Amino acid sequence: MILANGILKRLQTKIIVFYTTLKFSSFIFGTPQKKISGIKTINNLNITVMANLRNSVQLIGRLGKDPEVRTFDSGKKQATFSIATSDTYKNQKGEKVEETQWHNLVIWGKLADIAGQYLKKGSEVAVEGKLIHRAYETKGEKKYMTEVVVNDLVMLRGK
Repeated sequence: MILANGILKRLQTKIIVFYTTLKFSSFIFGTPQKKISGIKTINNLNITVMANLRNSVQLIGRLGKDPEVRTFDSGKKQATFSIATSDTYKNQKGEKVEETQWHNLVIWGKLADIAGQYLKKGSEVAVEGKLIHRAYETKGEKKYMTEVVVNDLVMLRGK
């Protein structure tokens, strides 16, 4: 097994190595037929830099409310809603503890249409997107918000 300055995880035929410097690489076993741009070979291992992992968020959770869909003057659509993700563990006393985190999501375009049409409060979804931090002022008070701008959406099951 390979351990490169961090934690090693095996996922099917890939080994994902998380470097402590927050650089990501994927090692795929096999002998390369030829060198491909972006892939390096070390000891018969193909090493591919997974650049798409930068600022990437994947969540599975349930909707806290029905999506709000807005249509702008340009015709572009936006859907916003929040999902809850839960984690369960046992504390030092052996008691089961459940922690729930809420995540604000924003979806644009045709996917916003689909979300508004098919998703309802309690629906379970899997999403992939990127984190966006923004600030705005309301009544002279500066507020900060973190959102996930969704690229992919999978509807898992209803309530």
